Amino acid sequence: MKITAEQELSLIMEMLTQLNVPGEDASIVAEVTLDADLKGFSSHGLGRFPQYVKGLEVGTIKPESEITVEKESVATALLNGNHSFGHVVTYRAMEMAIGKAKETGIGMVGVHNSNHFGVAGYYTDMAIMEDLIGIVIANTEPAVAPIGGKEPILGTNPLAIGIPSGSHYVSVDMATSASARGKLLEAKRRGEMIPENVALDAEGNPTIDPCAALKGSILPFGAHKGYALAFMIEIMAGPLVNASYGKAVTGTANPEVMCTKGDLVAAIDPSKFVDMEDFKSEVDDFIDEIKATPNVFIPGDMEVRNVKQHQEEGIPLDTNLIKQLKEITNDLGVDMTNLLGE
Repeated sequence: MKITAEQELSLIMEMLTQLNVPGEDASIVAEVTLDADLKGFSSHGLGRFPQYVKGLEVGTIKPESEITVEKESVATALLNGNHSFGHVVTYRAMEMAIGKAKETGIGMVGVHNSNHFGVAGYYTDMAIMEDLIGIVIANTEPAVAPIGGKEPILGTNPLAIGIPSGSHYVSVDMATSASARGKLLEAKRRGEMIPENVALDAEGNPTIDPCAALKGSILPFGAHKGYALAFMIEIMAGPLVNASYGKAVTGTANPEVMCTKGDLVAAIDPSKFVDMEDFKSEVDDFIDEIKATPNVFIPGDMEVRNVKQHQEEGIPLDTNLIKQLKEITNDLGVDMTNLLGE
């Protein structure tokens, strides 16, 4: 089954309204979720929605909470999300980082007591749209074992960077593991195997079974290089922002426990270094050099292609996700058939 972007937004808004999520917050969650599905990050789109609903039901997501500023300087801030929707907290954090960057050249905002925030690239896009460089990092529940070990201690610890350009969408949004945990959860839901060289089972043996992988560990990408990057992010999104780290991080995949991970978002104003138009022109010139070789992609090209395809052909939903969504909508008294035109 495929649905349109408008249908997905309507479905999410209707569910969140029935779950008493304030309208402005619901709109942010819906937009971030749709952005993931349009870009092809289905593991962080509507497929995550059952997790969010469970969080609302058990109280690990608190939609009525107020985000508080615990510390602030001209260029930095530390936010306590008070267990609000992660999408809303990170959106507000990037808004603050953007404002500070426009004043001082750089804004950096740390977050703790938040929740899973969807796709990291949405927030770096916010910076791009203001002619700023955006950076987002976060830690997650343990899923990756250190090189040489088999016990998960590190998170999949995503990194997103977005850079303004005159003619191109320049963005990278990636886990520091060989696969995002969400892709394993998605494979499990769909009854599919995962690629080789992605994960180990609980005994430290290679596996293509997502269930065994979720009980074991995901490999870091690029061996020691991915491990080292995940290690550094664990610290910058943990102790630096007053959040948990290592085995103490909970709640990014299991919605029944409070989320203790951290986030760090940053915005950089290139115009505080060089002329803005010169900067964007030189970024484009560099991209032209790269693309002079046929069939070469830059970071962001795949997302542009996916957005175009999904806008034209619709966003695919697998059978088991449809079943989960129907169970949720039935419980909420929402007519999913009418919303999706089935």
